[in-house]
Amino acid sequence: MTFTINRQISGADIDSVESRTREALANHGFGVLTEIDVKATMKKKLDVEMPAYRILGACNPKMAHQAIGIEPRVGAMLPCNVILRQVAGGVEVSAIDPVASMQAIDNVELNAVAGQVRDLLAKAVESI
Repeated sequence: MTFTINRQISGADIDSVESRTREALANHGFGVLTEIDVKATMKKKLDVEMPAYRILGACNPKMAHQAIGIEPRVGAMLPCNVILRQVAGGVEVSAIDPVASMQAIDNVELNAVAGQVRDLLAKAVESI
C-alpha cells in the first residue's frame, strides 16, 4: 500500500500549484492550518540548497472532529500533510493517505472516517 496520493503537474511552478492546491483543498472542505517552506528552512538551518519543497497541513474540521470523538489521541496524527515539490518538468503534489497512516490505530470506526478523508483528499488532488 502506498502512503501518499500523488499527482504531477507538468510545466508548472510551485507558486501557481500552491495556489491551485489551496483552492482544491478548500473546495473539498479542507483548510490549511500549517505551512512549512522546507527549502527556506534547510537553507537557514543547514546552509544547503534544495529544490522548492513545501508542506501544507490540511484539515477538514468536520472529519477531524469526528475522528477525535472516536479516538482522542488521534490529534497526534493530524493535520493531513500535503507536500508540493519541484521536480524535473513540473511540480509533484503528494497528500498523505489517511487510511495508511491510521493503520497504527486498531479502530474500525476510525478507519471508516480515514477512508472518507482519503476520498476527499484524492478528489482534491485530482482537481488541482
